[in-house]
Amino acid sequence: ITGESGIGKSEAALELIKRGHRLVSDDVVEIRKVSEETLVGTAPDITKHFIELRGIGIIDVKTLFGVASVRDTQNIDLVIQLEEWDKDKEYDRLGLEEEYTEYLGNRVVCHRIPIRPGRNLAIICEAAAINHRQKEMGYNAAQELYNRVQKALANKHEEEED
Repeated sequence: ITGESGIGKSEAALELIKRGHRLVSDDVVEIRKVSEETLVGTAPDITKHFIELRGIGIIDVKTLFGVASVRDTQNIDLVIQLEEWDKDKEYDRLGLEEEYTEYLGNRVVCHRIPIRPGRNLAIICEAAAINHRQKEMGYNAAQELYNRVQKALANKHEEEED
């Protein structure tokens, strides 16, 4: 999860931890390229297991939520970029084409999520990750919807010709 300082990354991470996910790092992620296709993220030893929450301060996730709430490393195959909502900007609403960012010469799928009051960032991040996994496993919901619409339009066109 990336974004400008104060955008809500740590709060989203905390909610994801409460939903059973595990923290690798807050603020700084050390990225290593372990193969041509694989990037791995780790936390610097000095900040490992800590999150800064504005208005509260520093919390130790491992101590507060238990050892199951943290992990040392994680492959990086998806980036969630949180950004301030811009009413004049067009945001992807279908998901037919992937956007990418690059780390150490590797392209990584990147979803830009506009932030507005009332949006549950953790659930949006979780849905993006699960949807990404489905795509990796061969199912693309956006493509499925597109195919259904195309089929319905073709059927309607055939009916009009008859």
